Amino acid sequence: MERKIIDISYPLDDNIAVWEGDKKYSTEWTMKMANRDPVNVGAVIMSLHTGTHADAVYHTQESGQKIDEADVSIYIGLAEVIDCSGEKIIKADNVDKANEKTKRLLFKTNSADIKVFNNVFTYFTDQGAKEIVSRGAVLIGIDTPSVDRADSKTLPVHKIFARGNVAILENLNLQNVEAGTYELIALPLKLVGMDASPVRAVLRELG
Repeated sequence: MERKIIDISYPLDDNIAVWEGDKKYSTEWTMKMANRDPVNVGAVIMSLHTGTHADAVYHTQESGQKIDEADVSIYIGLAEVIDCSGEKIIKADNVDKANEKTKRLLFKTNSADIKVFNNVFTYFTDQGAKEIVSRGAVLIGIDTPSVDRADSKTLPVHKIFARGNVAILENLNLQNVEAGTYELIALPLKLVGMDASPVRAVLRELG
């Protein structure tokens, strides 16, 4: 029996919210068949932190790994969705809900709006992040714009995950996903020297 695939990526269009001061998403056409060109050829302008994306260590550390240097195997494998809806912060107690054997943890909070940027969204406490690292996790994901609080200037949670070799996915679309274990596929693009990459993230139900 074919396993169901759940798309957990947000669509990219002109309505998608971005951080204040960041490059807004836009498109343009180099060629259009409607203009009697032989083909349609489009171009995209966007911040790499728009919509569903993977952060590289270089995002917060000048000497950190760039996104093209990331081990892509980390972005494929068993992942557990943990429902933290209603929580204002993700603490070590919330992490305790996860199966200790699961190395990819995705946190559902339903606290962010992809079309209207709001600085109030669920984020990880330092202790919550340290608990994830201590479990030997290789990847975490969240359905908000950042693993850190919106007004943080030092981004301590990003740095805790970087030191623990934990990859980060942000702005996942988990609204209609039930808690449980799935197969995750969320490959970043091989953007040389860059700090992040959009991903097409999907979950596949286990057979």
